[in-house]
Amino acid sequence: MATNGETTPETTASSVDIGSNSPNNGYDKKCIFCKIVNKEMSTELLYSDEEVSCFKDIKPGAPHHYLVVPSKHVGNCKSLGKEHIPLVERMVETGKEILQMNNITDFSDVRFGFHWPPFCSVAHLHLHVLAPVSQMRLMSRPLYRPDSFWFITADQLIQRLNSLG
Repeated sequence: MATNGETTPETTASSVDIGSNSPNNGYDKKCIFCKIVNKEMSTELLYSDEEVSCFKDIKPGAPHHYLVVPSKHVGNCKSLGKEHIPLVERMVETGKEILQMNNITDFSDVRFGFHWPPFCSVAHLHLHVLAPVSQMRLMSRPLYRPDSFWFITADQLIQRLNSLG
């Protein structure tokens, strides 16, 4: 993720500072993902920095199923504006880097996407990173199907955000 002394997953996992327990400081005390990022849960952070964090999905739909979330509370993908494109791109890049760290390099067999409201289980923006798609569990395939009413790929979300005025 980083070279030449930049932040790496190993050095940043213990250095995230989300601030106080106020939504104005990027923390929602009722949000499970905020609690995970803030280390109030036993979930292992695979990567964490000031902008994004990554951990395994508790109900994996594929052999590799990670969630990449903003480290500060951001609502679901329907609440985003054009100014959030760099964040979404950073989330995708982080997902790719986590996959590479786990020896997944064939990105043609990977899915990056978001559940579209109201089909979100947690109201904190989270990117699903699934690989290999060819090995997704049978029951998970409909949940993470592109071009459905409930799931949108990261590329589709970026296109939608780019089209906003």
